[in-house]
Amino acid sequence: MTTLTLLVLVVVFALIFEFVNGFHDAANAIATVVSTGVLSPRAAVLMAATLNVLGAFLGTAVASTIGKDLLDPTSVSQQLVLSGLIAAISWNVLTWYFGIPSSSSHALVGGLVGGGLASLGPDSIQATGIQKVLIALVASPLCGFFGALVLMIGSLWVVRRWRASVVNRVFRRAQLLSASFVALSHGHNDAQKAMGVITMALVAYRASSPEIDPTYVFAFPAVGGGDFSVPGWTVVTCALTMGLGTAAGGWRIVHTMGSRIFKLRPIHGFCAESGAALVIGGASILGLPVSTTHCITSSIMGAGATTRLSAVSWGVTRRILWAWFLTIPACAALGALAYEALLGAGF
Repeated sequence: MTTLTLLVLVVVFALIFEFVNGFHDAANAIATVVSTGVLSPRAAVLMAATLNVLGAFLGTAVASTIGKDLLDPTSVSQQLVLSGLIAAISWNVLTWYFGIPSSSSHALVGGLVGGGLASLGPDSIQATGIQKVLIALVASPLCGFFGALVLMIGSLWVVRRWRASVVNRVFRRAQLLSASFVALSHGHNDAQKAMGVITMALVAYRASSPEIDPTYVFAFPAVGGGDFSVPGWTVVTCALTMGLGTAAGGWRIVHTMGSRIFKLRPIHGFCAESGAALVIGGASILGLPVSTTHCITSSIMGAGATTRLSAVSWGVTRRILWAWFLTIPACAALGALAYEALLGAGF
């Protein structure tokens, strides 16, 4: 199979990953706003899909981290990139089927690392990039939990003399803004994952075929600078694909996040969404590929914990935590297996 054919396959699978990512992570933006009755499921999905697309155009720092900070893009093969995508897609579908909110971001990172280990060995892994991912893995849910907790305490102090009907009415309206902020920040961070993978594959293709005209690969104006510029067509394609995936929805996970962790009211939904969106937006600016699922789930826990710790369903939470811890090593194993399988199949 030619390198160009493999490159096309990588682009196709990257877009499949982006679609599944949007489908899998639809709950991140809409679970709270649907569970509190602020928006109907149809209206919430339409809102989230539109803002996911817009968010994808806000920057490429995360794409750069995924595309060049984990592995050297000039040394990777198309088979390696494809194996990482296969692992991430498989994990996303598996966790969606069981209704478990897991991280698409860390599934992709794990898959690429596993493919890199199988293909190039331990020396291929760039420690700086892995360190950034691991720091974000630990810090982002903690920031989401305590951010929502602080917002909830502050909000409860502000409304302490309000009637319950007034509180619900005000925060139902405020939740429209907070849910929109989550959807926009989700697109800003998550849409860049596939952009980074596609650009990594393009850089690898150019490195393995130095005789080609660079404009043949980077066919449209690029975003960013230096040797790792994200082509404009990649930004547009990934944004639209993720929007379509979000529009398809992921109702199993919406149910888990919207009602099984903690029974939300509008004030809880507003604080959880605001806390999560601030963490995701800040991470996107810093180029940190965080899990929007981790952030919103931990924020829901933080908002719920202000009522009483027993109000949070810690049994469901433990199940989610196990998925968080298992995602990277499980996907690394899947990535290594996928790489060997591709070689065995003659790819």
